[in-house]
Amino acid sequence: MKTQLLYASGAVEVTVPDGATVYSSSYPRPPAPPNDIVMEAIRNPIGSQALGTMLKKRRPGDVVIVVSDITRPIPYARFLKAMIEEIVSAGVPREEILILIGTGTHRPSSAAERRGMFGEEICSSYRILDHKADDDSELVELEGKSWSGSRIKLNRHLVRAGFRIITGLVEPHFMAGFSGGRKAICPGLVSMEMLRSFHGYEFLANPLAQNGQLDDNPCHLEALSVARSTGVDFTLNIVLNQKRQIVRTFAGELDASHRAACDSVRTYACPKVEFEHDVVLTSCGGYPLDTTFYQCVKGMVSCLPAVKDGGAVISLGSCSEGVGSPDYRAMMFEYSGRWREFLNHIRANPEVRKDQWELQMQARALEKVGDGNLYFATEGLATDEVNKLSMRAVRVRDCGVRTAVQELLDRLVGKETSLAVIPEGPYCTPIGG
Repeated sequence: MKTQLLYASGAVEVTVPDGATVYSSSYPRPPAPPNDIVMEAIRNPIGSQALGTMLKKRRPGDVVIVVSDITRPIPYARFLKAMIEEIVSAGVPREEILILIGTGTHRPSSAAERRGMFGEEICSSYRILDHKADDDSELVELEGKSWSGSRIKLNRHLVRAGFRIITGLVEPHFMAGFSGGRKAICPGLVSMEMLRSFHGYEFLANPLAQNGQLDDNPCHLEALSVARSTGVDFTLNIVLNQKRQIVRTFAGELDASHRAACDSVRTYACPKVEFEHDVVLTSCGGYPLDTTFYQCVKGMVSCLPAVKDGGAVISLGSCSEGVGSPDYRAMMFEYSGRWREFLNHIRANPEVRKDQWELQMQARALEKVGDGNLYFATEGLATDEVNKLSMRAVRVRDCGVRTAVQELLDRLVGKETSLAVIPEGPYCTPIGG
C-alpha cells in the first residue's frame, strides 16, 4: 500500500507492505469557521469568566497577547483579528494591545513570517515584539522561586502588563507531555538562564519527561509553576487536525483549560502501541517543524514506543534552514559519534550549554536502537553533514528523498520484518502500554 509522509510543505509517497501498522491521528473536521470556534471558547471559558467580562476589571497597563513563533503552525491570521475586536469591544484602546512572540531560544521572526502568521492588517495596526531571552534589559526577576528552586526572570512587557493572555497549540510533546498552556511562558518568555535550567540534564533524564505525560513530569511542573507565578489572566489552547485546521479550542483558566485540551488531544493523537516493531518509518512533521534538524529530533524520539530495542528508525525532514543554531551545530559536530561521552559530560557538569537538551533527547533514540540503526533522509543537508549528527545519512543526492527512502525500506523490511509508519511524525505520538 502507498502512504504519504509529511515533508517540507508537501509529502513524500512510499510503498509499504500491506501488513504494516500505520499510526495516524483521528482529529475531526472543523465544526465551524476558525473565528466561530475561537469566539465560542473565549465567551464560554473553562474555570473563568468570559474574556470580555474579565477585561473590564483589568489592571492598568497593556493587554499583552502571547503568541507562538513560526515553528508552530497556528493559523493566527484566521482568528486573531476577531479576538482583538473582542478585546477592543471591552473598552481596551488599540494602542494598549501588544502581541508578544514567545521565541524561547529560537531566532527572531522575520517581517515576511509575521505577515504570513498574522496577516498584513494585524502587522500594520498593532505592536509586535519578539522575546529576547539573552537580553537582560528585556527581563524582570520575580520574587520567589520556581518548582525546581530556580530564579524566575521573565519578559518585562509580560510582567508589567495590565492583562495577560497566552495562546498556544496543544499537541504531544516529547519532553513536556503536551505543548500549549504554560509553555507559552516557560520556555517561551523566560531568561536564557532559566531556559538552560529548564532543559538541564536532570529534567530530561527523568523517564516521566515524555510524550503524553503530565502527572509528575518535571518539565510540566516547572513550566506550570512559572506561569502561575507570572499571573496568567486568560488562556487560549488550540487543537489542529492533520490539515492544520482548527477543530477545537479550550479557553479560560490556565491549568483547567490546558488539561481539557490535553485530554482531547490524547484521544485524537496518542494511539496505543500493541507491540513493538522491527522498523519504524516516521516523518518529522513537515513545514514548519522540519525546517531544522534541531526540530526534526522530535520525530525520531516520539516514535520510540513503537520500535523494538535494537530495531531501526528511519526519519525524514527537509532541514531547509540547516542544522539549527550555531551553538547546536558546533556541539553536534564536537560530539559526533560520541554521544555517550556527551551524556557523561552533561551529567557531571552543572553548566548547561545552549541546545544541549536536543542531543540528550536524541540519545534516547540512540540508546534504544543503537548507533547504526538511526537513519535520516533530507535534501537540506549534505550526506557527510548528516553523518556528523550521530545519524546514518540516507543518500538522496542522486535520486531524491522518495527514491532513497523507498530503497532503504525495501532493503530493511523483509517478509518476516514488522514495520510501523507514522506519516505525521510528532503530531501523532504512539503511546506504549
